[in-house]
Amino acid sequence: MVRVIMHGCNGAMGRVITGLAAEDQELEIVAGIDVNPGPDQGYPVFPSLNDCDVQADVVVDFASARAVDGLLDYCEAHGMPLVLCTTGLSEEQVRRVGSASEKTAILRSANMSLGVNLLMKLVQDAARVLAGAGFDIEIVEKHHRRKKDAPSGTALALADSINSAMEDQYRYTYDRSHRSEPRDPGEIGISAVRGGTIVGEHDVIFAGTDEVITFNHTAYSRAIFAKGALSAAKFLAGKEPGLYDMADVVGL
Repeated sequence: MVRVIMHGCNGAMGRVITGLAAEDQELEIVAGIDVNPGPDQGYPVFPSLNDCDVQADVVVDFASARAVDGLLDYCEAHGMPLVLCTTGLSEEQVRRVGSASEKTAILRSANMSLGVNLLMKLVQDAARVLAGAGFDIEIVEKHHRRKKDAPSGTALALADSINSAMEDQYRYTYDRSHRSEPRDPGEIGISAVRGGTIVGEHDVIFAGTDEVITFNHTAYSRAIFAKGALSAAKFLAGKEPGLYDMADVVGL
């Protein structure tokens, strides 16, 4: 049985993960961390990891970027494996993740769903064929009105996947309102839409002369991310220090 500490247990994703974990025979959430009050989840909740006295095998994080520094400090100091799902990290925090992974196992992914991680591989293959044929590449992501970071971590991860397949020849463009000129073929355009209760939708568009190919992923509920996080927790428990991602979990 894998023992989990849920970091951000009273948030929307924390509650979804708690519900699914209750049905999982291989995993148990033994404690939660949250500064905000919430309903009784069936396990003790502490305001910080330093206050938690419950033994566990792995931390699953769905909190906020401002809580990541303390989270990394704790996991590094205690050799605690960490499934890091929070997005919107600063460049300094991303570097900090890398250094902390030298001391403990960290799985960081911009998106925890199986479908999105398969999509990252598919768009790499498409870019190798289409970019050389002159196709332009655009990414459009849509999320609910309460999402704070833009563009989404998933949109950036999709762009990074394409760029890595193409030897980093592209730069990213987030806003064209300040310029009046034709599109630069060396750019990947990334656009963000915020509204309503959209869980998450990503389109990767390859636009050529007289034809367009679009790869789309639509999330209809947060459950797909919760399932991925639980699979990641079971995968990561007991692993050697290092930096892992969902491709390791799903075998891509």
